[in-house]
Amino acid sequence: MKQKKGLVWIALILLLAFAAAGCGSSGEEPTAKEEVIRVAVAGPMAFVQGEHHWMGAEMAAQEINDAGGIKVGDKNYKYELIKVDTNELMSVSDAATAVERAITEQKADFITGTIRTEAALAIQDVAMDYKKIFMVAGASFIGLADKVEEDYERYKYWFRISPINGNLLAQTSLLLLQDVSKVLREDLNIETPKVALVFEKAQAGDALAAAAQQVVPSFGMEVVGLWRPSPTATDLTAELTAIQDSGAHIIYTYFSAASGVPYAKQWGELQIPAVSVGINVEAQAQGFMAATDGRGNYEYTLNTYGPVEITDKTLPFYNEFIKRNGEYPTYNAGGTYDSLYILKEAIERAGTLDQDAIVVEMEKTDMDSTIGRFVFDEKHDVTWGPGYVTAVGTQWQDGKLVCTWPNGWQGITYPGTVEYKLPPWVVEAYK
Repeated sequence: MKQKKGLVWIALILLLAFAAAGCGSSGEEPTAKEEVIRVAVAGPMAFVQGEHHWMGAEMAAQEINDAGGIKVGDKNYKYELIKVDTNELMSVSDAATAVERAITEQKADFITGTIRTEAALAIQDVAMDYKKIFMVAGASFIGLADKVEEDYERYKYWFRISPINGNLLAQTSLLLLQDVSKVLREDLNIETPKVALVFEKAQAGDALAAAAQQVVPSFGMEVVGLWRPSPTATDLTAELTAIQDSGAHIIYTYFSAASGVPYAKQWGELQIPAVSVGINVEAQAQGFMAATDGRGNYEYTLNTYGPVEITDKTLPFYNEFIKRNGEYPTYNAGGTYDSLYILKEAIERAGTLDQDAIVVEMEKTDMDSTIGRFVFDEKHDVTWGPGYVTAVGTQWQDGKLVCTWPNGWQGITYPGTVEYKLPPWVVEAYK
């Protein structure tokens, strides 16, 4: 009899343990009686990009849940987040498998996140197979949006929240390049700057590399070479030494993954006499200076955020994210954060959880997000330009991340913007 009672107690303890474990949700935990909307937050969780996917979504979910959740008809729902480690920087197949498991086993209703183009394409098709709204918060490949135009009925469930697409990223980062070349001409009398192109070997980098080789010479600059390191490279000494030998005055970059840290660290250590400008996602994170042992000072990158007021939602999000996590938010964090608010508004307007009805309302989105006025174009992509989302240029100056662009472009200067600074060793080399 005692043995039976012991078994009963063990069973009860196990049941309570399983109930307490939940299923990976964030923010205020929904009770058993509350309705939930499950959102899979998909990203490379072992890397800063995935960590920020989760941090941004977790912050939005808690804010929304604490404010009463999402009203659907006469019911109130709360967000429940599912953390999905896609491992996409190492394996594309892992990403698709992880997201499909989140849909089939963990009953995800919606998907947000991902960064690598190849993984986003694979996840896109998985999400479309299951007719689940998938909000990209990291991958820039224009082909993702093109599919909406080519086959609307299948791909209408796909939307991009961040960043702007690859074509616009190239266009905007080229604006930063032109700004830097202007400074070199005016301050160092370098009339025809020589430019080294360094783009990580990834699909998104392919398009940027092709565009840069065609466009940069039209700006009165000379392209001296193209280097394509691995996204996971840990040593770029060979590339940087070759760049120094080329006589480059500017290194125009594209790093979306981990190789952006060793690149910037070695650029600073070797004091390559060329300014660094372009896209370096790792340089958006607060831990960048520590990761580069302080050698990443003066790195200049296209960014989504800086300590400037883009809309009235930007600085509250930016400052609260730093307070919670001790880090600057990358565009991955902002993408998942904004996606949950955009989704909330669309669901409430639709008054239903029917995916097709929500798609219709998502298409009507017109709101001030943390990155600007947010409106989807006809391909469910981010609308870019004055009065909408512009992106910003940020530079590390004296160990602090500051905003240096737009500095009057199209009449736009966000409050808090400062002037770009040349690295002192570059000034010394050419003055």
